[in-house]
Amino acid sequence: MNKQAGTMSARRPMVAGAVLVIAAGLIAGGCSSSSGSSSSGSLAGPVWVCRPGRAASPCADNLAATTVTAGGTLQPATWPRSAAASKFDCFYVHGSDGLTGIGNTSLAVTKVDISVAIEQAAPLSQVCQVWAPSYRSQTLPTVEKGLTGDEALLRSTSTVAYDSVLPAWQWFLAHTGSKPIILIGDSQGSAVLIHLISAQIDQQPSVLRRLLVAILVGGNLQVPAGKTAGATFTKVPLCAAATQTGCAIAFSSYPSQPPADSVFGRPGQGVSLQSGQTAKAGQQVACVNPAALSGGAGDLDPYLLTATQTPQLPIPGYERLTEPVSTPWVTYPGLYSARCDQGGGATWLQVTSLAGTSRTRPVVNDNHLNGLAGADTGPAYGYHGYEYALTLGNLLHDVAGEETVWESTH
Repeated sequence: MNKQAGTMSARRPMVAGAVLVIAAGLIAGGCSSSSGSSSSGSLAGPVWVCRPGRAASPCADNLAATTVTAGGTLQPATWPRSAAASKFDCFYVHGSDGLTGIGNTSLAVTKVDISVAIEQAAPLSQVCQVWAPSYRSQTLPTVEKGLTGDEALLRSTSTVAYDSVLPAWQWFLAHTGSKPIILIGDSQGSAVLIHLISAQIDQQPSVLRRLLVAILVGGNLQVPAGKTAGATFTKVPLCAAATQTGCAIAFSSYPSQPPADSVFGRPGQGVSLQSGQTAKAGQQVACVNPAALSGGAGDLDPYLLTATQTPQLPIPGYERLTEPVSTPWVTYPGLYSARCDQGGGATWLQVTSLAGTSRTRPVVNDNHLNGLAGADTGPAYGYHGYEYALTLGNLLHDVAGEETVWESTH
């Protein structure tokens, strides 16, 4: 990547950009990430970070956005959206956001949960009604320890995480009638949803008929080599066209071929183990390009929180966006292209900077980021900390298009 183009070093693995900003402040101040409160739909129901109809929901946050062009011009940005959004329900599961301790988080909704919901779940409101359960996610130190050799810990805590999402999913199904469903997960959230689809949805024709699309970012969904279904999922194939529904969009992104010890992109290792995908022979990690569902290359449509581009806290490796953006969101059209690539036993979404010599807009890289709560990043993680935001506009566009197809065929 062009290191002159305002680079930002890669984030702590599996933590969204807003989380990094908050984490730096919490750690610097010696504070807990817990909000000390929970938000449940009812006394007997699941705990929800977001659900439709709730006042002051983080998933109804301000989405005003500014486009920063390659020449530094600022323009109002318009999010991809669907006129049929209210007819569709999203079930979103966040990634790892417990910053301390070994084991699993509680069900209490924390400041970090809210931050992640604002960054990742709120934009989904452009295409659906958003449901986001709180769950007992694996903490970051647990994931890091598990991925570096303690597979028993990884398995046991993954089970706890899944078992805490399952009741929320069952409650969601029972309370949303026959509305079509969109599943969205990032990182650990994708691993949970991979487990859920494999163990539950693949065997439930009534739920399969409601599935519009499953978006699984950074979860290492596995398929038989050269095929679109048949390994982890049997009834939910990979999306291969913009007009296809009932399918999955899955990818992990790198700037080049992932190394042999990569956490993503290689079957039977890394985050594959979080969802019990241990097979290697004859399998590959799925890659569906959200910028070109039918294949080939396409430009990415990134949407990022402005606070993650102009951090006020001293975060190692971060350089600021210098343009005076006043909206909470910023987008950089034409800054990246993406295509699915394969080689050396790995499959990945190849993300390439189109910045050239321009220094106007920050460009990501996969450098190591040390000094923040023991962050473990670098080439093995690729662009994992960025990929949800880098592809967010594309994913919303994909869902909106699939909703149009659904409306015309149901």
